[in-house]
Amino acid sequence: PAVTGAVAALLLLLLLPLLWRRRAGGGGRVCVAVLGDLGRSPRMQYHALALARHGREVALLGYLRDRPHRDVLRSAHIRLVPVAELRGLRVGPKLFQYVMKVLVQSVQLLYTLLRIDQPSYILLQNPPGLPSIAVAWVAGLFWRSKLIIDWHNYGYTIMSLSHGRNHPLVQIAKWYEKLFGRLSDYNLCVTDAMREDLWVNCNIKAVTLYDKPAAYFKETPLDLQHHLYMKLAKDYEPFRARAEPVSGSAERSAFTERDGRDGHVLHTRGRPALLISSTSWTEDEDFSVLLKALQDYEQFIEEGAKLPALVCVITGKGPLKDYYNGLIEKLHFRHIQICTPWLEAEDYPLLLGSADLGVCLHKSSSGLDLPMKVVDMFGCCLPVCAIYFECLHELVKHNENGLIFRDSDELAEQLKTLFWEFPTLEGKLRSFRQNLRASKELCWDESWDQTVLPLLGHKE
Repeated sequence: PAVTGAVAALLLLLLLPLLWRRRAGGGGRVCVAVLGDLGRSPRMQYHALALARHGREVALLGYLRDRPHRDVLRSAHIRLVPVAELRGLRVGPKLFQYVMKVLVQSVQLLYTLLRIDQPSYILLQNPPGLPSIAVAWVAGLFWRSKLIIDWHNYGYTIMSLSHGRNHPLVQIAKWYEKLFGRLSDYNLCVTDAMREDLWVNCNIKAVTLYDKPAAYFKETPLDLQHHLYMKLAKDYEPFRARAEPVSGSAERSAFTERDGRDGHVLHTRGRPALLISSTSWTEDEDFSVLLKALQDYEQFIEEGAKLPALVCVITGKGPLKDYYNGLIEKLHFRHIQICTPWLEAEDYPLLLGSADLGVCLHKSSSGLDLPMKVVDMFGCCLPVCAIYFECLHELVKHNENGLIFRDSDELAEQLKTLFWEFPTLEGKLRSFRQNLRASKELCWDESWDQTVLPLLGHKE
């Protein structure tokens, strides 16, 4: 509490020299903010694009580590506003480092929010919410802007993965989110379970806006698949052809072959199955589950099961990537190849649209959010095997659009079932894909227009 009071006092002091800039109204401008990497915040990019589609001027504010999608970069209505990122604070005890990080981030974020053109609304992602919720609320007071919080999860539950639920910092973060979350004007959340929890435990009224895939998440035509495979083959061995093409003029990847005479693309005979997973390499995803299942899958093949070779692609960046890469290097598969690339924003949906199966190991820290990666996979009509947690049923329908597993043994059996006699046109993989193609769910733009647009009123 003392630290929070100090932060609030500091923020108010910073406001005083800037009072002359304040003016009533913010035109049609909206600030979309996240105290994180914009390139890895797809939902906030989608918010910005939806606002731009309705003629709003958008300041998209956050860290600029990875490049956002080209649609964001090309929009005449979206301006990227970088926040200086704090790195390398290693002085004093950990508690002192954390307090100093919060103070410095508060100053950086408030300074940035007060330098943009005055917005009518500040749309903020949570988590991370400490200190961004308090800072955005103070900036909203200054600009006379309404604050909208988009609850993706709870920050304190993510923090508890490292520190434990009873750690003082976790308890302070929990108190902070509940207190400052109530100061918002409107709230969005990603599941009905979270909407109910916000109301019951935080007295916060929210509207559910399910994650939906952007329009560019769709099945990838075979010629584009081949182009992508050949591009990835330059850097990643699993995408390279296992044998030379029969014709000298043909061009071959591990999965496809282009005829050099007429340019026609076909799948190669005996091609491996392509399994994909994406991750932020954090504590809420245990990839040892997948690695153990792959070991069992290898054993199935050794025992004579009619299963294809497998290429497993795990995309993403994060703190545990080096740890898991170390585990992968110790595995010696004959029929499975694993690679862990970081894909360009435009290549990721193409690879999802080319894959045969997706695997999700996301376990919600709160049990109340849903994995965006599965949403994107479903947009590409890609069936999914996902690890169980509460409220997952709001997205993954077991035996309808995918399968839900609880441990590595169950996942291995599911891989065996789904890939039996691959690439046969029969079986569960085909029926799951057909069900995804036939589903008539609203796309992101339609859902956003129905849910968020009424909160903003008419363009001013």
